[in-house]
Amino acid sequence: MKDTSLKDLLEAGCHFGHKKERWHPKAQEFIYTEKDGTHIIDLAKTKEGLKIAAAFAKSLVAEGREIVFVGTKRQAKGVVWEETKRVGAPYFVERFIGGFLTNWSEVSKNFARMRDLRAKIKNENGVLKKKEIVLFERNLRKLEIIYGGVENLFSPPSALFIVDSKKEANALREAKRTGVKIIAIVDTNSDPTQVDFPIPANDDAVGSIKLITNYIADAYSEGKKLFEKKGKEEEKPKEEEPVTKETTTTKVKNKRDKLPKLKKTKVKKSKEINESK
Repeated sequence: MKDTSLKDLLEAGCHFGHKKERWHPKAQEFIYTEKDGTHIIDLAKTKEGLKIAAAFAKSLVAEGREIVFVGTKRQAKGVVWEETKRVGAPYFVERFIGGFLTNWSEVSKNFARMRDLRAKIKNENGVLKKKEIVLFERNLRKLEIIYGGVENLFSPPSALFIVDSKKEANALREAKRTGVKIIAIVDTNSDPTQVDFPIPANDDAVGSIKLITNYIADAYSEGKKLFEKKGKEEEKPKEEEPVTKETTTTKVKNKRDKLPKLKKTKVKKSKEINESK
């Protein structure tokens, strides 16, 4: 995984926090100093948090589990969409659906509904009228806007990556209730203790969001490759030992050695037998 320097974080604007009056007291440990009424984030802690979060994301995906990327604020939508499309990760960029984690059984029914609508739109039997197809297409577009980024999930994710932990309060709340791990960009106006893997950084600047999301997406991609590699190794058939004269002789010898050994009995000579008579 590529390394991110303090200079990269500085140039991306990760160090700019919120105004002093908007800070959260529990974010004190991430604040380096104050300048012109604005808090400056300690980039050494940003780098440390980013590395820890990325390592967790990589190991999680390598085990075959999933991370959903959540970035619905204006500055994050485009970035999250591009990065998740690049690595094939599930995402929410319009809004986080209430009950996605706490009421999975009901929410996931919409995924089957989308597949059913696509099959109907194809109209392979030619029994549907044009008006009916248009209606199905309209309903499908509505569902795709909301569920399009997560429709390929077959079970709830094991973690969420959240761009703004304060804005995505609903996602944070559901994750806490269901035990889903949280990776999040935490600004100085947010409570870092609510996040399992906080990344202290500016959650408003596009440059900051892009750098951090790109780093986590790369970790996701590497974890996915490790999982696929592991699957291929397990599916690969074991090579049989070629049959040769040497191997056949060895096998026969091994079998012979395993047979129980019989006790040797002395055979009396003919002279001894006659004398006994």
